[in-house]
Amino acid sequence: MRLTARNYVFALAAALPLVAVQAYGQTTPETLQALLAQPVQPTDVTAFQLQQYLSHRITPLPTPTTSSEWTAQEEKLRRHILDDVAFHGWPEAWVNSAPSFRQVGDTEVRNGYRVTKFLYEVVPGLEVTAYLYEPDNVSGKVPAILNVIGHEPRGNAAEYEQKRCINFAKRGIVALSIGWVGFGELALNGDAHDDAAALDLVGSNALGFFYLGMRRGLDYLASMPQVDTTRLGMTGLSGGGWQTIVLSALDKRVAVMVEVAGFGSSSFNLTHPVDTDEIEENATDLNDGSDYPILVAMRAPRPTLLIHNAEDDCCFRAALVKPDNYDRIKPFFSLYGKPGNLAWYESSDPGTHNYQLVNREHAYSFFAEQFHMPAITGEIPSSTEVRTPEEFKIGIPADNLTITGLARKLAASINRPAIPSDSSARSPWAREQREKLKEVTRYKPVTVVSAHRISATKHMAIRTLSYRFDLSNGLSATGIWLKTNDAGEDAPATIVLNDQGYHVAGAAISSDVNRGQQVLALDLIFNGFTSPQIPDPTDWETLTSSLGDRPLGLEAAQLLGVAHWLRENNAGRPISIETDGIRSAVIAAVAAAIDPAAFSSVTSHHGMKSLSYLLDTPVAFRSAPDLFCLDLYRDFDIDSIAAIAAPVMIQNLEPVEEVPQR
Repeated sequence: MRLTARNYVFALAAALPLVAVQAYGQTTPETLQALLAQPVQPTDVTAFQLQQYLSHRITPLPTPTTSSEWTAQEEKLRRHILDDVAFHGWPEAWVNSAPSFRQVGDTEVRNGYRVTKFLYEVVPGLEVTAYLYEPDNVSGKVPAILNVIGHEPRGNAAEYEQKRCINFAKRGIVALSIGWVGFGELALNGDAHDDAAALDLVGSNALGFFYLGMRRGLDYLASMPQVDTTRLGMTGLSGGGWQTIVLSALDKRVAVMVEVAGFGSSSFNLTHPVDTDEIEENATDLNDGSDYPILVAMRAPRPTLLIHNAEDDCCFRAALVKPDNYDRIKPFFSLYGKPGNLAWYESSDPGTHNYQLVNREHAYSFFAEQFHMPAITGEIPSSTEVRTPEEFKIGIPADNLTITGLARKLAASINRPAIPSDSSARSPWAREQREKLKEVTRYKPVTVVSAHRISATKHMAIRTLSYRFDLSNGLSATGIWLKTNDAGEDAPATIVLNDQGYHVAGAAISSDVNRGQQVLALDLIFNGFTSPQIPDPTDWETLTSSLGDRPLGLEAAQLLGVAHWLRENNAGRPISIETDGIRSAVIAAVAAAIDPAAFSSVTSHHGMKSLSYLLDTPVAFRSAPDLFCLDLYRDFDIDSIAAIAAPVMIQNLEPVEEVPQR
């Protein structure tokens, strides 16, 4: 039988087991286990709904008719991305500070060039590595290229990185290779890129950290007396390609760039979320009002070469990204009469993820042509000059800040207004804070437009209904409603949430049902059986934040929408919430703070006493991505959210243990 959507529902209903109960209408977690293990909605359906929902948030490509019109538009975009997004929450003194590079050890003189090791400051107290390759016998001003690495375990010691920088230096070009936290010598505990989510939490957009790291390198090159600042370039592979397009689009000093396998459009990313699974690539709000192809257009008419691989085994395969990244952007360069300044190369030797010989030779040729240097047709052999990672080692200061340490440092400076103790002042304070909470979580109310009954059981003393809740924004939540037959139609109603999904909430569900309550075991978007993919929906949550929404706001809106539906159709009275885990506790508290009339109480098990727990433990980003919401801890904490929710009674039973800072 062909498995149509209708047949799927019938087959699922037939497969659901009857719920066994003990005498007197009692049930146990064990007797509910088989029922709760049945997904109501396939993960592919949730992924499709998210694709549809987020596709409406993609910024369309502008359609300027003249170069002057586009120049004016892109300057506004540049200021928006830098001022409103990247530098959101960052101290102005840090943003505007001059580059601070300090040499480590002696300069190594080689055959026709020399190499110097540096440590440089991204922000006060946090230094990263850099390697400067300079040609010998420099006469006059010479070009310079900023070389950035991607998610490369060997960091700057990668063979292809060294060979490229050596060749630039031997051709008379200054090459600066800057390190990236989390890789090579900088692969330290607390410096994983996921740790940058904590920067969002405390109110400083993580994009700003990564942007400052690469911009410092460009600042240093531009400050060198022998460098021709009209001939500055930039290049990198993968995450280095991502850095290249971001800095080169936003900093007009980058005259020439060569990107290799670093990005795709938002449209591409929604159908290939694994290709863009790093937090910086989906930085919060980066694609709200912009998009990666728009960043390419912002390069016009500056010379820009995009290299993508035909059989890329990592990300951004050539044939899949070319239409958005190149074909649709060519007209922007034509506005300036320079369509040839946007170039494309599809690499097939090898066609996998690489910056090997053929790709390097294309880069050399492009830079030489655009820098008005003698043509380069091949690479100067340099295998014997490549150093080992141990030889490359600089040495990171023992007291160097990590990303996690930086987030804690920023958190220590947070100063929120006190919760008013006077009842007359509490009400206006709560109203003001409620609006701020809506803004921080980007909350938009939703309603249940259809509550589809997917399956039902009725056995002995208990009955159940499985629901798919279609909401007014096009997304869904799923749940199972349970009640004993002898419980009245107006029986108290409880919504049960669990961080791992309702399939592990059997103990709470059976306890509430046995006390005569009607229970809705609910999985919100990004959770349990309503996850867009298994095992990790985080890629979808970062895409959501990048396009301007917040997962926490979507979840709170779903909870409130379903709660209102339950009250109108079954309960007739305010709903109680029972949660288990730090995520569901915060979702429920935020929902109660936004709409206190919706709930009578929120009882949480294993919740947090403070959002500082996320920093001090620290909690892994991918275990609770929705909680690392931009500005959440800067503006709120658990106690203030609970105060805003009054008169809803919020209890935190068996709170998770505080962990001393490391």
